[in-house]
Amino acid sequence: MRLLVVEDDPDINRQLVTALQDSGYVVDAASDGEEGHYLGESEPYDAVVLDLGLPILDGVSVLERWRRAGKKMPVLILTARDRWSDKVAGFDAGADDYVAKPFHMEEVLARVRALLRRSAGHATSELTCGPVSLDTKSARVIVNGMAIKLTSLEFRLLAYLMHHKGKVVSRTELVEHLYDQDFDRDSNTVEVFVGRLRKKLGVEVLHTIRGMGYCVTEPDNAA
Repeated sequence: MRLLVVEDDPDINRQLVTALQDSGYVVDAASDGEEGHYLGESEPYDAVVLDLGLPILDGVSVLERWRRAGKKMPVLILTARDRWSDKVAGFDAGADDYVAKPFHMEEVLARVRALLRRSAGHATSELTCGPVSLDTKSARVIVNGMAIKLTSLEFRLLAYLMHHKGKVVSRTELVEHLYDQDFDRDSNTVEVFVGRLRKKLGVEVLHTIRGMGYCVTEPDNAA
């Protein structure tokens, strides 16, 4: 899953990016509202962590512009603890949740997981597809009751497809959501990792739809 962090405090920005990357996300970062607005409008993020007190363009304005442009990615806003009016303005602008500063990083991570879950229509941190179970909180994958080891990229690939179970996901969409903006999008690494992942799973849940992309489906529903 690909995230955007927009935060002008360099220490907080770095801490957020590091914690999210350590949790298996691909993360882009911006340090002012203008850059954040541009990235959020031009790149397909699964979620955004947005500070409201930004230079050049404040966070509420950034969010309002995204929503006017039809951008629907879930947004977690960061606010000062005593500024309740900022929280109201953020929600009115289209925010989905908030965390007050100073915050505990585990709370931010939990709220990001919840936003990603809800946006994909899932109620819990455990995603299932037939004998395959993926826990977004512990980053564990279980197949027929046995834990399997995946690389970071293999896990991100499976997690994205599991979040969108039953939907055909194109190679282009996978590249946009699994890699940062500097990745060579003509590379064939997606095909390579799909092949490796299918072998590790060992069950018929991950399918290649010729000319369209990839799809995770329940074994009994597989085409």
